[in-house]
Amino acid sequence: MDDPKQPTPKPTWNVSPGQRRHARELRKKSTDAERLMWAALRDKQLDGFSFKRQVPIGPFIADFACHAKKLVVELDGGQHYSDDAERADAARTAAIEARGFRVIRLSNADVMNNRDGVLQSIATELAARALTPTLSRKRERERAARAAKPRPTPDSSD
Repeated sequence: MDDPKQPTPKPTWNVSPGQRRHARELRKKSTDAERLMWAALRDKQLDGFSFKRQVPIGPFIADFACHAKKLVVELDGGQHYSDDAERADAARTAAIEARGFRVIRLSNADVMNNRDGVLQSIATELAARALTPTLSRKRERERAARAAKPRPTPDSSD
């Protein structure tokens, strides 16, 4: 049983110091579209969901992430529309989605010219991301052990 007097341990993320430093630099050097989007997403302003910006996920740094709904929002500038960049973005999206996230990509132009529409798109995606509760690994192992035990069969000779 948990001791209520003990502080809850903080989650640990496997993020290298270099990647953490890079994410901090990206936060300091955000684009106009990222600043505008952050102003709308910060402090649980969008339907009460908490977002983080410039979040390391695997080898990548996502623009915005809502961990509660496993949603990543990527903002793409003009450099993302070449064939090579689109292939790289597709690989990046696949790698992030392999970690259980859903990635939506939005253009910087849409953020700058239609912020309300972009926020509505994100809100719709959040609503669609109904999470199913999962068991802890310990409870999963216990359930598997119980299922693996042979069950006594009722003896019909009585």
